[in-house]
Amino acid sequence: MAPRFSVIVPVYNRPAEVEDLCSSLLAQTSRDFELVLVEDGSTVPCADIAERYRSRGLDVRYYFKDNEGRSIARNYGLDRASGDYFIFFDSDCVIPPAYFETLARELDAAPLDCFGGPDAAHESFSDTQKAINYSMTSFLTTGGIRGGKVRLEKFTPRTFNMGFSRDVYRRVGGFREMFSEDIDMSTRIRNAGFSIGLVRPACVWHKRRVDFRRFFRQVYVFGMSRITLKLLYPGSLKLVHVLPALFVVGLLLSVLLAVLVSPWWLLPPALYFVAVFAGALAATRSLRIALLAVPAAAIQLCGYGAGFIRAFVTRILLGRGRDIDEEISIRKGK
Repeated sequence: MAPRFSVIVPVYNRPAEVEDLCSSLLAQTSRDFELVLVEDGSTVPCADIAERYRSRGLDVRYYFKDNEGRSIARNYGLDRASGDYFIFFDSDCVIPPAYFETLARELDAAPLDCFGGPDAAHESFSDTQKAINYSMTSFLTTGGIRGGKVRLEKFTPRTFNMGFSRDVYRRVGGFREMFSEDIDMSTRIRNAGFSIGLVRPACVWHKRRVDFRRFFRQVYVFGMSRITLKLLYPGSLKLVHVLPALFVVGLLLSVLLAVLVSPWWLLPPALYFVAVFAGALAATRSLRIALLAVPAAAIQLCGYGAGFIRAFVTRILLGRGRDIDEEISIRKGK
């Protein structure tokens, strides 16, 4: 009998992450799922890991294909999955033991065509990862758009923790190869009239980027891709998406005025970062993580804002259309 859930995970040179993911899936309290691992042309494959966990009882199917991008890899898995619902995790996620038990209970109580859950940092993660996680989930930095209790826009499932029914796939199709492909997919699902909701108890532990350099690179392209989404869906751009660009402009203006007029112009950004520090300290109870959350927030806002500004200038003001190709090339090179 086919499982209720098919977990589809694209993989590119991440054997250590796949090991942790498979270990967490093997420990699930409900095993009504299969794991479809799609190796996207990796030079360091994880076939031996998949086979080892298959021998230990995990229902895992492993596929190797040429490198074409993670969206195409997900679609490859979709065509080969057998479940009623398709679940998407990033390879750097670790799944809490009761995830599928919780998800099944929540969907039985309140059925959804498409759903997503929040992410958090596991206690075993590094302090830098925890600081990045705080920055990515705090209302002060993202406006709560990643599953927070207070949000400045409609909840949009993301592929680090997202699922939809087989009927959705039949009618909407698969993912487009682009950055923010999960936002694009969620928008197409919503536009097709399907129900979308947040399943808050179905949380995953998300490792994210392990250093600030790669974190900046990631959020920079996220900012670029927001303009791509605006061109695809003209009404999708909201104030919360523009705020990082305004932050960059305001920060530069504050520095300029501090140099030319008075150092007091640095007070507004200083107060903001004090608020980030205080919020992180209250949330994590760790002075070190709270201190790291300040540069993490600065990198997130400045990186996203700079990418947004660049794409806005090149794609909207100058009418050039090459940024989406650059997004894809940056992703394949990561």
